[in-house]
Amino acid sequence: MFRTTETPQGGRVVLAGKSVVNLASNNYLGLADAPELVAAAKSALDQYGVGPCASRNIVGDFPVHGQLERELADFKGTEAALVFSSGYAANVGVIPVLVGKGDEIFSDELNHGSLIDGCRLSRVHTTVYKHCDVADLEQKLVECEAENKLVMTDAVFSMDGDVAPLDAIADVCERHGATFLVDDAHGDGVMGPMGRGTVAHFGLEGRVQVETGSLGKAFGVMGGFVAGSQELIDRVRVGARSFILTASPLAPSLAAAAAEALRMISSDDSRVVRLWENRAYFAEKMSAAGFDTGISTTPVVPVMIGDEALAVRMSDALYEEGVYAQAIQYPLVARGKARIRCILSAAHTKEDLDCAVDAFVRVGRELEVL
Repeated sequence: MFRTTETPQGGRVVLAGKSVVNLASNNYLGLADAPELVAAAKSALDQYGVGPCASRNIVGDFPVHGQLERELADFKGTEAALVFSSGYAANVGVIPVLVGKGDEIFSDELNHGSLIDGCRLSRVHTTVYKHCDVADLEQKLVECEAENKLVMTDAVFSMDGDVAPLDAIADVCERHGATFLVDDAHGDGVMGPMGRGTVAHFGLEGRVQVETGSLGKAFGVMGGFVAGSQELIDRVRVGARSFILTASPLAPSLAAAAAEALRMISSDDSRVVRLWENRAYFAEKMSAAGFDTGISTTPVVPVMIGDEALAVRMSDALYEEGVYAQAIQYPLVARGKARIRCILSAAHTKEDLDCAVDAFVRVGRELEVL
């Protein structure tokens, strides 16, 4: 049963009547309750109502949709962008548009489930390559006889917090004439200059043909998007079933709030800076305490436990100690790889993080994790 969240997402939340440090939310920049976003959403509600009540291909666009898509394209350094109701809808919609009978998809073994589902819906043969193993990917591309090849990867992996070697993968794609798709759901607003994402972090603008992302993480709102060339977006607009067959496209109030988030991130990187300061502070203290934080280099910091039942017990004990951090177990991760996933935010204070580390130490010793 879900616990009930009684306050906006922030560094702390009231969860089932209990105030806890929140290490479970993807609210990386602390924008979920930002007054500027709330005001933008309220204004759009007054002007446009609650929802479109039909596909945008039928009822048309509200002005805020086009405005958000233009600003997203500018933010990502692409010609165009298209907004979906969620990041999941973006991935399962765009992949079947990119491939067809006789084509081949190459997917990192730890890619997000939305990419995996997009592969399944495409009905195209998918070859899985070893996690972030560029040599394995290239060998599989060499062996492929398909003319049209699509390589896809998460940029920041949401369970381990590591970053794909996008520069090396881009080189391989170019050598073998493959289209390159990057899902940057956990990198937008987090990675790169001014939080412009992992593609910008590697300086790969123009070398990644398709980017997908989420508006429900660092941007603090909800929704997803696809960014790329105008030709790509024109194809997706009329071909992505998760776009054309939904009567619930992104509500205008949410589009307005997301656009406001983009403007705030693009004009002031102080939240991004604070996020990374918090990440460094927390990870250093957890490592010093003796916890194994795996291969993370991002604000997704897993505390590796291994045993699934132990991870659940630890999560429950942390909640009692005033820290909300979820146990992640099979099938979200491999058996024997259970962990407590901690997600840092610019909204956390140093006091919040000290409280969290102290709770981890107490619980870790009690459960003999330390």
